Amino acid sequence: MLSRTADHLFWMSRYTERAENTARMLNVSYDTSMLPMRPEDAERAWQGVLSISELVPAYQARYRQVTRDNVLFFMVADETNPTSIVSCLRAARENARAVRGTLTTEVWETQNQTWLALRKQLQDGALEKDPGQFFEWVKYRSHLSRGVVLGTMLQDEAFNFLRLGTFLERADNTARLLDVRFHAISRDYYGTDLSRKGAQQFDFYHWSALLHSVSAFEVYRKVYRDVITPERVAELLVLRADMPRSLHACLREVVYNLKVVAHEGALDSQRRAGRLLADLQYGQIDEILETGLHAYLTQFLDRVNQLGEFIAKDYLVPEL
Repeated sequence: MLSRTADHLFWMSRYTERAENTARMLNVSYDTSMLPMRPEDAERAWQGVLSISELVPAYQARYRQVTRDNVLFFMVADETNPTSIVSCLRAARENARAVRGTLTTEVWETQNQTWLALRKQLQDGALEKDPGQFFEWVKYRSHLSRGVVLGTMLQDEAFNFLRLGTFLERADNTARLLDVRFHAISRDYYGTDLSRKGAQQFDFYHWSALLHSVSAFEVYRKVYRDVITPERVAELLVLRADMPRSLHACLREVVYNLKVVAHEGALDSQRRAGRLLADLQYGQIDEILETGLHAYLTQFLDRVNQLGEFIAKDYLVPEL
């Protein structure tokens, strides 16, 4: 396959997944903002969303104050923000159009209709009327896109690059989404502080909102059958191989798809992906919490970004 074609397929799926995960991150932040909290805590929480997405300088260039409405608009409908939902879905559609002949008609039409429907949603004020419902719509369109790919695409190299982009992006965004919860506090997380008054009730609402945002609330109940604790939420979203959005599950898919498309000159990306997967396969949540969950997730994000650079070098960048 031409590296340029692989590049378009890879980024089409990454941008679609990024739009969904941005919607998930904003949804959990919006839900938790409804809980009673001091104004400075609320501002810190939204500041955390921008920090995790590495958007603080870009946001400050356009807005003087960090508020819920400004952050929502900036990360959803601001076309000057390259990682906003509108920018991501536009980029996904443009990448799909560039490789129209490689995709099935159903895949192309799904991408095109999503972009057209998004513009109408924003023009009709869907975000302002009901942010939660709008975020659900974005998630649904992403689910539809993946389902059409699975149901209509030949499982050849094009399919593998679509899947590779999806799971690499999901790993990155799951780590960021999990870290948002800890960015809202001023210290790293090493385990539950049972001495805090009201800690269990406070954490229950925040962690249940996080679980709902990654469609994992019912999974958590099925696996643990107990009260929601931060340690178990972290374990579920980091180390559980059978949790679809966990870091472990995502890296397993990345390693598999890299293996399928591998060639002799692409050993660096395979090696890095394999090491990252091995750390997740044999890791334990207690060991992770000893170093601090925020520190662990920050290191994981660095390694995933480096893996993406090696994949681009090995497969996606056209030779000049």
